[in-house]
Amino acid sequence: MTDTTEERENIRVMVVDDHPMWRDAVARDLSESGFEVVATAGDGEQAVRRAKAVAPDVLVLDLNLPGKPGVQVCKEVVAAGPAVRVLVLSASGEHADVLEAVKSGATGYLLKSASTEDLRDAVRRTAAGDPVFTPGLAGLVLGEYRRLASEPAGAAPGSGEPGAPRLTDRETEVLRLVAKGLSYKQIAERLVISHRTVQNHVQNTLGKLQLHNRVELVRYAIERGLDDE
Repeated sequence: MTDTTEERENIRVMVVDDHPMWRDAVARDLSESGFEVVATAGDGEQAVRRAKAVAPDVLVLDLNLPGKPGVQVCKEVVAAGPAVRVLVLSASGEHADVLEAVKSGATGYLLKSASTEDLRDAVRRTAAGDPVFTPGLAGLVLGEYRRLASEPAGAAPGSGEPGAPRLTDRETEVLRLVAKGLSYKQIAERLVISHRTVQNHVQNTLGKLQLHNRVELVRYAIERGLDDE
C-alpha cells in the first residue's frame, strides 16, 4: 500500500523526549510530513498525564526520562489505553533496553540514528499495528520469544484444550505469516487479499486468543512453532 499524505494526516502522534531541541525537531518533522502532532512532553509524569488526556494513535517515546522512566510510562499508557501504540525512539541499542521496552508494551523500537524517512515510515507502520524495529533488533526480539517459548508454561488460550477458541484456516494462515515477520502489506500481497482484510483477520484472532497487540500475537505463534511451518 502506498504511503499517502491523507493516511498520515489521520494519524495522531505524541512525542516524548527530555531534550527540548530534539523533541521539537521530531515533532516538527512529523508535522511537516503530514502527521497530526497532538502533544509533546519532557518528563515521565507529564507524558503519562498528557497521553491519557489526548489518547494519541502513536506515542513516540524516549526511554531516558526524568521523573519516571520510559518503560514505566509505556506500561501505564498502554494499560490506560490499549489502543495507543508505543514506538520507542532511543539512543540506546542495548539488548536489555530493547527487550524491556517490548515487554512493557512497546510495539516498535527505533534508534535515534534513524533518518526522518525511517521515522515517518515507522510511525505509519506502528499506527497500522506492525511491529517495527531498527534492523538487527527484530531478530533479537524474536530470539527472546523463542527462549521464553522453550520455558515450561501453562496452556495458553487456543492451545487445543477443550473449550479453547478455534481459528479459521485463513486466520491461522495470516497468523503464520505474522510470526514470520511479514508486514500487513506483505501478507495482503502474499494471500491476494486487501490490507483491510488482513487487519480484520488479525483483530479477530487477537479477540479469540484474548491477546492485546501484534507483539503478543507473534509470541503466541512462535510458541506453537507456526513460524517454522
